[in-house]
Amino acid sequence: MLGLHVLLVDLDPQGNATMGSGVDKKALQHSVYDVLLEEVDIATAAIIPKRLQEAGAGYAVLGANRELSGAEVELVGQARRERRLQRALEKVVQDYDYVLIDCPPALNMLTLNGLCAAQGVIVPMQCEYFALEGLADLTNTIRQVYLNLNRDLRLIGLLRVMFDPHIVLQKQVSEQLKAHYKEKVFDVVIPRNVRLAEAPSHGLPGVVYEPTAKGSVAFIEFAQELAECGLHA
Repeated sequence: MLGLHVLLVDLDPQGNATMGSGVDKKALQHSVYDVLLEEVDIATAAIIPKRLQEAGAGYAVLGANRELSGAEVELVGQARRERRLQRALEKVVQDYDYVLIDCPPALNMLTLNGLCAAQGVIVPMQCEYFALEGLADLTNTIRQVYLNLNRDLRLIGLLRVMFDPHIVLQKQVSEQLKAHYKEKVFDVVIPRNVRLAEAPSHGLPGVVYEPTAKGSVAFIEFAQELAECGLHA
């Protein structure tokens, strides 16, 4: 939406980022699974969804589906298996301003591929107690990957999402985040928004489905804040 060239890599076998971009994950000719197994390159596998092009917000998608679940087993025993995505991205990274990698909510070989390929991590989180507990584990994982595998990796920032200012606990957790992580907490807060929740069922990102919704406006503001960080592919 800001006019930048973006590649979205879906590393989650659920394929939510793929479906939410208007791509039928069941009909993928090539996916990130094929890329990780080095059967095709990203230039061949990535597609720009027609519906997004028509909306003037086209970005390239390297999609995923349930087939990706088998990649971890197939990569066992392979040399430098945690760097398959990194090597594949090196061939196309100059074609994009940003490469966004959507990782699964678990530390496995897929997530490790994402962390080894990335320059930084953005953590979207709800301001709730268990999310706060899990954040400590995640930041420790990022540190371990930094020390052992990827010296370019860093925590870019924490993005507060699905935020309801009327819930006292969420306000308290938000304040704890800002007190502990300081400048690592993005200024923009993504509010809980019905229109954003509806968007995936229509196969569109919220900013395309309903650009004027308060959640969409907040995401555009977040994109601007991220761009001002100076981090790019």
